[in-house]
Amino acid sequence: MQLIGMMDSPFVRRVAISMAVLGMPFEHRSVSVFRHFDQFRQINPVVKAPTFIDDDGTQLIDSSLILDYLDHCVAPQARLMPQDSAARRRALHFIGFALAACEKSVQIVYERNLRPPEKQHGPWLDRVHTQLAAAYQTLEQGVAGVGAQSWLCGDRLMQPDITVAVAWRFTQHGLPDAIDPGRYPALTALSRRAEALPEFAGAPLE
Repeated sequence: MQLIGMMDSPFVRRVAISMAVLGMPFEHRSVSVFRHFDQFRQINPVVKAPTFIDDDGTQLIDSSLILDYLDHCVAPQARLMPQDSAARRRALHFIGFALAACEKSVQIVYERNLRPPEKQHGPWLDRVHTQLAAAYQTLEQGVAGVGAQSWLCGDRLMQPDITVAVAWRFTQHGLPDAIDPGRYPALTALSRRAEALPEFAGAPLE
């Protein structure tokens, strides 16, 4: 199995960490959608990260679709998504808001780094910052309600923990001035706890 993309993408990183937690060996190919566009296009004409290539050559794109497939490659008790309907709904709540935070963070990073200052649209950036803060406020409330000694959906690390922690680390790394960690102590604690795990350390944010 191969995972194509850079670890500075939260979407690539959540897949890499999840595969490590699931005990799935894979080859990681650090190909950038920007710096290596033509090389990436030879692998996947859509040039989308992450791109996952299974052992039979089948390509999957979109981190959530990749993770859904991988979760069904292991025994039910080892899966990273809960099987119980109510617990699964809770997991999807956390994952949805974390992915929204990733999306809004990426939009701000792209606007800042790819557009000249005179072409950046201030009102749109303000709106995206508001959406980003709202996503993290929702997550902060949910994480705080769980307690520092538990994971978000039980007594073991699962997909909502991975995705929330990856999102938070990405925003803090890429946009250190956007979200004050002092206002989100529960998220900060969850991130610190997750990033100390070997599966996270083995997929460092580049």
